[in-house]
Amino acid sequence: MKKAKTVDEYIADAPEAARPLMEELRKVIKTTIPQAEERIAWNAPNYKLNGVLTGFAVFSKHISIGFSEGGLSDEEREMFTSKGYKTGKGTVQIKFNQEVPVEEIKLTLLNHANLE
Repeated sequence: MKKAKTVDEYIADAPEAARPLMEELRKVIKTTIPQAEERIAWNAPNYKLNGVLTGFAVFSKHISIGFSEGGLSDEEREMFTSKGYKTGKGTVQIKFNQEVPVEEIKLTLLNHANLE
């Protein structure tokens, strides 16, 4: 993928199978935490609010969404793995043939947003 300057460019340049998932992720992030600043950072869509909140990147067979620098709690990780998603310290992999786990992402975003 070429270096994108905007999230629109990033999504447009992604594999066709990934685009609807990325559009849905973007919508979930923007509607759950509308005050988050959308930008391209580390060559991928990234959202900032009181520090790095979340971001996502496309790979050959999945999209990875990451949550803040502190990573996922054990409870958050279990919430995703129990639904069939692979997780890392602070990331969740969504395969192109999986649905976006909307409710789980919303809850995780709210946990990490540090809204006061």
